[in-house]
Amino acid sequence: MGRKLDTRAIGLDAGLGFIRWLTGAENLHYGLWDGLQPTAANLRAAQDAYTQRLLSLLPEGRLRILDIGGGAGETAKKLLAMGHSVQIVVPSALLAERCRANAPGAQVHECRFEDFETEDRFDLCLFSESFQYISLAVGLEKALSLIGEKGEILIADCFRSREWGGKAGEGIVGGGHPMGRFRKALARLPLAVISEQDITASVAPSIDLEQGLFNVIGHTLSRIDSELAAKRPAMRWALHRALGAVLDRRKRDRLERRLNRRERNAETFAKYNRYLILRLRRS
Repeated sequence: MGRKLDTRAIGLDAGLGFIRWLTGAENLHYGLWDGLQPTAANLRAAQDAYTQRLLSLLPEGRLRILDIGGGAGETAKKLLAMGHSVQIVVPSALLAERCRANAPGAQVHECRFEDFETEDRFDLCLFSESFQYISLAVGLEKALSLIGEKGEILIADCFRSREWGGKAGEGIVGGGHPMGRFRKALARLPLAVISEQDITASVAPSIDLEQGLFNVIGHTLSRIDSELAAKRPAMRWALHRALGAVLDRRKRDRLERRLNRRERNAETFAKYNRYLILRLRRS
């Protein structure tokens, strides 16, 4: 029996290739859209604005930084150019490879943050859209154990708002730890909030841009399907039958909604999520 296809790795590789082609960089994070129209032409500028906002919150001086879930290494590359020392923790072999290529001066650890072990201590633990993928019971406490006496933790990520309430559905975009649980976990630790910025409204247009891309793909597929129905009905029947063999009805319905509707949008994102940038320091 053949090995199972790694669809996640395939999707990640394709996504990196597409974003590199579109913007010239391999940024996998949201954009900051203040003063920018949410168009593909402005995506690089919006992502750069997000990164600059993040870098503006770094403590002063040359830092020893642990970039947790460092994506493809684009942020680490900028940190190195600023004179900081950077180590990256990333669980994906593909992303680890891109980190080594994009930020050759960084030390890359290919493992989950939960499994990361080191004797080093850092001036800053950075979570840039990676905190939501780490167990809440582990993330803060482990980061606290890795920073020095004057060290800080910088988190930029989505959290579930009170309106979410455990709901599930096609329009429930975004993710992250529930805000209430995060606040309780934070209160149990010797950490003080130095600054907190809610940038939900500024990043939300990223969802409209993403959905627009899926709608373009959906429109193209619908046009092809119409042509086949009119001129190659036997071929269309065979293709639909093959699709049905791969995807059950529920998955086909979900795919149709994703490609042809706009249930995932900035308004829904802003309702069910809060995107925060938090700067934490030992109290």
